[in-house]
Amino acid sequence: MPDANVETVRDPQPQRVLSGIQPSGVIHLGNYFGAIAQHMALQHEFPGECFYFIADYHALTTVRDAEALRSNVFDVALTYLACGLDPDKALLFRQSDIPEVTELTWLLATVTNMGLLERAVSFKDKAEAGIKRSTGLFFYPVLMAADILLYQSTMVPVGKDQIQHVEMTQDMATYFNEAYAKGAEQPLLRRPEYRLSKAPYVPGVDGRKMSKSYGNTLPLFASGKQLKKAVGAVVTDSTALGEPLTVEGNNVYALLELFCEADELAEIRGYFEAGRRGDDPFGYGHAKQLLAAKISEHFADARERREHYQAHPEEVEAVLQRSAERARAIARETLDACKRACGLL
Repeated sequence: MPDANVETVRDPQPQRVLSGIQPSGVIHLGNYFGAIAQHMALQHEFPGECFYFIADYHALTTVRDAEALRSNVFDVALTYLACGLDPDKALLFRQSDIPEVTELTWLLATVTNMGLLERAVSFKDKAEAGIKRSTGLFFYPVLMAADILLYQSTMVPVGKDQIQHVEMTQDMATYFNEAYAKGAEQPLLRRPEYRLSKAPYVPGVDGRKMSKSYGNTLPLFASGKQLKKAVGAVVTDSTALGEPLTVEGNNVYALLELFCEADELAEIRGYFEAGRRGDDPFGYGHAKQLLAAKISEHFADARERREHYQAHPEEVEAVLQRSAERARAIARETLDACKRACGLL
């Protein structure tokens, strides 16, 4: 018989997808194609609830400027709304507006062995990249597990580099359930599954993966001269105007692939391979003009919505507050059940 003091959380309906984004700097094309575009699609495709949170607690491992953090958080919220987040279909909230997440983090820490955290590849990679080896950085997977488990999430869309963290979350849920709900009909914490995002590789202006860490990004909402200057910095080879351009491994062409339909891309590929567009010579300058135009066109509506929300920050805050209220009600239910099982209530 299960312990009478254990109040298990019923298998929630509908299903829930959860993902977070760190407010660590200017949003760029890599963020959009790596996460935001998938999040926008899921709010219409996923047969359940979508929870998206701005991971400001996580950002404290690298951001040491209070005003910068507040600005970055607002920029992420602004970006999601500009890119099409529908507050009636998906929640968008600040991680720090749900204090229950830090309580659950501690409960999970009491059943998690050091060895599990020591195997985290992400911690090793970040330490090797020069990020301070703080306790918070080491403890990152436990907070991430609490983020996921607090809302009884069923699916977590991630890139390959985050699969291990979801697997660690699965382990922590098992440890906690075995310690405090063994034999119960329903687990206290639901075991999530990851969904590997089919995000394309987005090269930065230097050819490496686009990342704020490398300083090789293209801002999402750049336009006009700013956009042309940013695209102009994309590294190319020294092929002369009118000579055939190599397509494979070409940074400009790889970025064009993100924005063009198949027929148009085939036509552009022809320009590259011939070094000509009709009777005129074709070179990297022309290719970069095409790319800047495609980026500008793709985000035209989003830029317009962004300008609206920039002029009405109270609307952004209202979305964050409403979403947090809904998320916190679920968080409170989960945490209370866990604390009661532990003997804290």
